[in-house]
Amino acid sequence: MLEIKNITFPVSYDDKQIKEIIAQRIGIQTQEIEAFKYLRKSIDARKKSDVKFCANIGVTIRPGKVSEEQIVSACVQQLVDVRTFVPPMQRHVKKAVSKLPPVVCGAGPAGMFAAYKLALAGLKPILIERGADADTRLRQIEEFNNGGVLDLKSNVQFGEGGAGTFSDGKLTTNIHDERVQDVLNIFYQCGAPEEILYLAKPHLGTDNLCNIVKNLRKKIIENGGTVRFMTELTDILIEDSKVCGVVVNNDEVIQTDKLIIAAGHSARDVFEMLYRHNVDMESKPFSIGVRVEHLQEEINKAQYGEFAKYLGAADYKLSCHLPSGRSVYTFCMCPGGSVVAASCEEGKLVVNGMSKFDRSGVNSNSAVLCNVEPTDFHSNHVLAGIDFQQKYEILAFELGGGNYSAPAQLLGDFLKKRASRGAGHIQPTYPRGVTWCDLSKCLPQFAVEAIREALVIFGRKLRGFDNKDAVLTGVETRSSSPVRIKRNEQYQSVNLSGLYPCGEGAGYAGGITSAAVDGIRIAEAIIEQLNYGNN
Repeated sequence: MLEIKNITFPVSYDDKQIKEIIAQRIGIQTQEIEAFKYLRKSIDARKKSDVKFCANIGVTIRPGKVSEEQIVSACVQQLVDVRTFVPPMQRHVKKAVSKLPPVVCGAGPAGMFAAYKLALAGLKPILIERGADADTRLRQIEEFNNGGVLDLKSNVQFGEGGAGTFSDGKLTTNIHDERVQDVLNIFYQCGAPEEILYLAKPHLGTDNLCNIVKNLRKKIIENGGTVRFMTELTDILIEDSKVCGVVVNNDEVIQTDKLIIAAGHSARDVFEMLYRHNVDMESKPFSIGVRVEHLQEEINKAQYGEFAKYLGAADYKLSCHLPSGRSVYTFCMCPGGSVVAASCEEGKLVVNGMSKFDRSGVNSNSAVLCNVEPTDFHSNHVLAGIDFQQKYEILAFELGGGNYSAPAQLLGDFLKKRASRGAGHIQPTYPRGVTWCDLSKCLPQFAVEAIREALVIFGRKLRGFDNKDAVLTGVETRSSSPVRIKRNEQYQSVNLSGLYPCGEGAGYAGGITSAAVDGIRIAEAIIEQLNYGNN
């Protein structure tokens, strides 16, 4: 197969027209092309009058009068970027032996990928998760959304797949690591659509993720691992500054000398338990803000203009650095999605966003977040960031009416510093209903001022972003962990041997893909350490 790089073509072109472009680029007849497939595909929307696709394409040539070698030679002379396709090397997992099974706490992407790699190595990991399996969890969330009681163990934050299961399922990441391709391949093997292997901005959607995580669980079990739901890590057993076991559900002991903590950014009780054991941690920056909702059709037009009809749901990513020193940015943008009731504690209200794979909802939504620094906590306590988050989650709960309805405000009213009385032409999607109010009452003043300033700037960057009828819903506090569990070059806690801080909650990832990569990285480190110790 040949790889042709940097082919551009109009977004309206069909496969026949694309094949003609390929043939022209490499100097052959279209009938000599047996098949083609995308190796990389992105949208170039820098010119709204000329939105187009840019792709790297793999081409198979029919056996006959011209060979791939001849085509490559001719293209080199014409300075055309064509080469024989070299597939990426497959990553293989080494086998290892351990007297005790590793325990993985948390069935989000970090924990599940770590457990899968450990299972492939023959180490029979035990994956524990406080929440329920994906199907049960989905029913529990639907019951809560329909006015039921919040399950404190199994909800949008906790359960199989982790918090990322109820998101847009974005797989983009800023990290450059060969394990990224490994993550995408595993997702594909577990039922993800093939397009995630080549799209520049792949996503899975909540509906796909619920099935994918079930298939990944099956792979863990098929390879000798154990997956236990409704199993909460309540303590760690320690001897001579080394992990020697864990306590789950307050009374059951599991012996282990390797514990991967991949509990997520909302596992506040885990942070408190580690603090009691003097595990070395530090406060870290995070963000606070609101969700903003626009009509998806208006975002599509703003991004793609007349080409929107060919391209489906558009996304965006905006940021600004303000004179005050604060930064404001959009995060976890969900095209054609809805705002999520993401609370996991009594009397505290949290929102997030999600989309299904087809992104067919009427609204788009995104977090608009302001950075929070440890100096904002007004405390040197390592867990002060959690207290900061809880303060505003409680205020949001009370402002919403004390029943998990969310406080909401029109963007125009937020800018004019007045409470809202109802919706304009954009209807909120938060499932338990909203209470119209003044959102400044559940946000720190520095965030209110920064977000007000940023909304105007974003309106200049993306037409219609500052629409007065756009709906703001609060409060979003869980974009990242407020704590980092320190680890050394062996990926272990700096002062507790056998404890492996992992993923987003531990402060080492930001999103599904980077969390999964960190899980693989930890698993590989454990495998290498076992093999080194056994040699």
